[in-house]
Amino acid sequence: MRDFLKYTFATLLGLLIFLGLSIGGLLALVIMVASRETGPTVKNKTVLTFDLAMTISDARQAASTIGEALSSDETETMTLRATLDAINHATTDPRIVGLYIYSSAEGVGGAGFAPLKEIRAALHRFRASGKKIIAYDVNWREREYYLASVADTVVINPIGALELNGLSSEAMFFADALKKIGVGVQVTRVGKYKSAVEPFLLAKRSPENRQQTETLLTDLWSEFVTAASQDRKLTVQQIQSLSNNQGILMPQEALKNRLVDRIAYLDEVVADLKQLTGEDPGEKTFRQLGLKAYAGVAEDAIGRDRRSGEKIAVVYAEGDIVNGQGSRRQVGGDRLAKQLRQIRQDDEIKAVVLRVNSPGGSVSASEIIQREVILTRKAKPLVVSMGTVAASGGYWISTFSDRIFAEPNTITGSIGVFGILPNFQALANNNGITWDAVKTGRFADIYSLYRPKNSQELTLIQKTVNSYYDRFLTKVAESRKLPKTRVAEIAQGRVWSGRRAKELGLVDELGGLEAAIQEAARRASLGDRWQIEEYPKFRSLEERIFGKLVGDQISQSTAQSDPLSLELAKLQKDLAVLKAMNDPLGAYARLPFNLRID
Repeated sequence: MRDFLKYTFATLLGLLIFLGLSIGGLLALVIMVASRETGPTVKNKTVLTFDLAMTISDARQAASTIGEALSSDETETMTLRATLDAINHATTDPRIVGLYIYSSAEGVGGAGFAPLKEIRAALHRFRASGKKIIAYDVNWREREYYLASVADTVVINPIGALELNGLSSEAMFFADALKKIGVGVQVTRVGKYKSAVEPFLLAKRSPENRQQTETLLTDLWSEFVTAASQDRKLTVQQIQSLSNNQGILMPQEALKNRLVDRIAYLDEVVADLKQLTGEDPGEKTFRQLGLKAYAGVAEDAIGRDRRSGEKIAVVYAEGDIVNGQGSRRQVGGDRLAKQLRQIRQDDEIKAVVLRVNSPGGSVSASEIIQREVILTRKAKPLVVSMGTVAASGGYWISTFSDRIFAEPNTITGSIGVFGILPNFQALANNNGITWDAVKTGRFADIYSLYRPKNSQELTLIQKTVNSYYDRFLTKVAESRKLPKTRVAEIAQGRVWSGRRAKELGLVDELGGLEAAIQEAARRASLGDRWQIEEYPKFRSLEERIFGKLVGDQISQSTAQSDPLSLELAKLQKDLAVLKAMNDPLGAYARLPFNLRID
């Protein structure tokens, strides 16, 4: 350790000169490194703390800037596998006596319902071991209550409320705004439910889009109501009645209807947790350790138990599918294809799990990835695990695997293709800008952004989209062993829940990431001794600058959660999707841009 710190300090001194860090900042970094080296200490009778404001992602989210890596304002992020491993390990760790679920901020962080279902299963195992789960919040919303309902004791603040008013999906439409500023949009598409283009053409959802969204929300809500009713020892009808007739329940109403067990302030909950950990009532707080900090302990223990030369690669395809390399938060077609090739040629890797959490995107990139999936499956078992969403291009790259797993509340399907053709002629002309093209062929400037397409050009582009759609149908029919006519019936760009997708034959099993990993191990005949290798192997910037200290006290998120900031964040995400549209032929297999479930 002494030599380690000596060389670390020397390196940091060089960084100090290069980056202009203060002496205080330098010392802080040294302390971070030393703390990361020693790791957290788990004392007897410790309670794990699980902040529901923390973002649960599939792959590790790497910091891209120095400020982002060192900032204390960023929302905590943890991978799904690390979360599951931590809870599962804590279940058998005699030093852990309980789990405290809370939320440090409203309207930030969180996870999709599909990974939350898998976390719920881990919490059930934890509780079944005899260890206590206590959940507290001022205001319980459905997403957080979906997990909290597992707890032995659900607590609500006297000034709070419990939201049980159902799920909704608000979509933003730009058509009138684009028309006002002089931006024209023409589209080509196949599939009457392929609604990704609607925000640019309409002022509200089409009847087909409304129908599929209502069906999807009904399926997701059914899963929520069923799960919550079982844990709260209520009937589905009771919870549905409360949702229909009251929607928002005040603390006394929530207690009366057995949705919570207690009304109390935070200090009263802390007093109970002190008693659980055996702390003196005069102590400031209870003996605790953050779930993220404990995940390192679990990782070390699991690594010792499963040391083996044989590996299962878990490959994350998370984000919009784009042509080329893509960013760290996108699925770059060329980058993922190269990663699969390397995995296929690695003899130590015996099986592959492709974890897909993507709304789709570029058709070209999806095809490039799918080809490598086919080749990799010929070399070793390849199982797909669908996360919150694996639709359109996300479904395209999932076909031809040995087995597809999805959660009942996964969003999948959307088998359809569209092209979007914006032009800025009116906007430019209104501001005195014109263009004059010289070309050698009638269609030489067909992809120009400076004029609308004529009928002949639209026919040509529609032919391309039709060809891609037919190719999509053929691939699904071959890989799923379904008649093509049947695939055409259930395709049409329609979005399905994981439960309905299984009924339709689009997925094989209902289950999460862990179930897919176990299936891959079984197919590779690995027994019980193997280890996970995760890809892509992004090293976060904070790791490259010697890591960031993970605290063991309950953190308070400073992320913006006011209504205006949240709405601006939604708009920013929608605009980011437009920037990601880089298919060379302008063809896309993607979900609606702004499909959000609230």
